[in-house]
Amino acid sequence: MDLGLNIGLLVVIIIIALVLINAIKILREYQRGVVFTLGRFSSVKGPGIIFVIPILQQMVRVDLRVITMDVPSQDVISRDNVSVKVNAVVYFRVMAPEKAIIQVEHYLDATSQLAQTTLRAVLGKHELDEMLSEREKLNLDVQQILDAQTDSWGIKVTNVEIKHIDLNESMVRAIARQAEAERERRAKVIHAEGEKQAAQALMEAAETLSAQPSAMQLRYLQTLTQVAGDKSSTLVFPIPVDLLSALVGKKME
Repeated sequence: MDLGLNIGLLVVIIIIALVLINAIKILREYQRGVVFTLGRFSSVKGPGIIFVIPILQQMVRVDLRVITMDVPSQDVISRDNVSVKVNAVVYFRVMAPEKAIIQVEHYLDATSQLAQTTLRAVLGKHELDEMLSEREKLNLDVQQILDAQTDSWGIKVTNVEIKHIDLNESMVRAIARQAEAERERRAKVIHAEGEKQAAQALMEAAETLSAQPSAMQLRYLQTLTQVAGDKSSTLVFPIPVDLLSALVGKKME
């Protein structure tokens, strides 16, 4: 009789121990537990040691750390009908664990699919030049749209970065030719602007010299000094323009 009682007591103790082991849950600092009682949401618990009543309660663990999600390469047709492949990375975290579990099934997969469609939709509204030169603006546009759409899921999208825009070889060559033509155009514009500024400076110098006749004579002397300083066999004799005019006038008579 005593042996049967002891065995029964041992069985009860084992059952109680198993119940306690299953009831005790340990959550880390970055984890939260969404607890359901008889299928209804009851509370969010953690971190630390929490107790869950077996059979009556179930708990789902949720990670609150920032999640880095790689967006697979997407085929995008730009507004100027250029086909490119674009991939990106999305950084987000769960802010409301109960919404992430209750409002959407598999919030990781849902966020990934939403990021892919949003990336195609946003980049498709821009031309290729904008994709290449305004990447920060496009990152911000995608991040804001994703953040607004995932807010009801309790998810905060903190950042979106477009990693790579892949072009085919023909488009790369076309862009190189366009860049070369642009550099040549700028060089010609700069050269023409320099000629214009030089002509303006010469005109102002001529007006100054014509206003002071003695300045012309000083300029003659300065030119002679420069020529004499060089090791050259060239001889320069300044002849007044008035003398040449007089000689030309007599010849015509």
